[in-house]
Amino acid sequence: MKLGAVFPQTEIGDDPDRVASFATAVESAGYDHLIVYDHVLGASTEKRPDWQGPYTDKSMFHEPFVLFGYLAGLTKTLELVTAVIILPQRQTALVAKQAASLDVLSLGRLRLGIGTGWNAVEYEALGEDFHNRGARSEEQIDVMRKLWADEVISYDGKWHTITEAGLNPLPPRRNIPIWLGGMAPQVVDRVGRVADGWFPFMNPGLSGQIQTMQTAAKQAGRDPADIGIEVMVGGDPAKALDQLKSLKDQGVTHAAVVTMNQGLAPSEHIDAIKRFMDVAGSVQD
Repeated sequence: MKLGAVFPQTEIGDDPDRVASFATAVESAGYDHLIVYDHVLGASTEKRPDWQGPYTDKSMFHEPFVLFGYLAGLTKTLELVTAVIILPQRQTALVAKQAASLDVLSLGRLRLGIGTGWNAVEYEALGEDFHNRGARSEEQIDVMRKLWADEVISYDGKWHTITEAGLNPLPPRRNIPIWLGGMAPQVVDRVGRVADGWFPFMNPGLSGQIQTMQTAAKQAGRDPADIGIEVMVGGDPAKALDQLKSLKDQGVTHAAVVTMNQGLAPSEHIDAIKRFMDVAGSVQD
């Protein structure tokens, strides 16, 4: 099992040195990867009394591509993972360009997790359609993979038109792993059909959901063993080992510790990930 740590987006603050210290501490502690969440805008709740979203305008989010561009030069082996970029609220070719550039500058260390999101306020502000985001994201994946693979492409899709154009530079492997986040039935099916990996949530039905995804993969003519699975876990070291062993037995290939929302000061997150690794490191590949 590969072990990662989640960047404490909402609690780390805006001090560049603190941001750098957390990332380098993750690498020094022996983690395989660093995960970053994504939101472009936070909605004010002042005139939204019924707001149900977990984040608002008070929630800090560093932009993932900019953040990883900074951290790529400060780390050497750490895989840089978005979990997830809200892809359909962004222009596809621009995301493909940003991802390719980051992959080049990090020497092939990007894993691009994408999702469709839940915040219609962001879609409105970014000028994209909230209602067709799922179906559109599948075409976006196809477009990005073609842009990464070939120097020049033409594409005539339902939502995308590209006429004899291409990215430069291209990612070193001419491909970037695309993992999907979400638990809706259509997402689970999409993972099995087209994704390199999946970020499901921890829940009692996880084992059955994994089987459903693997069935979809087999029906699409794919080997389920080629599809990675990553679950976020709490930062309690006392529960870590049993939890990770159980996930590994269910076929989960990656896990990442979350230290947010535990009442930690910004400087305390580093100590928390070190304590977790001291206990959990024995399950690491």
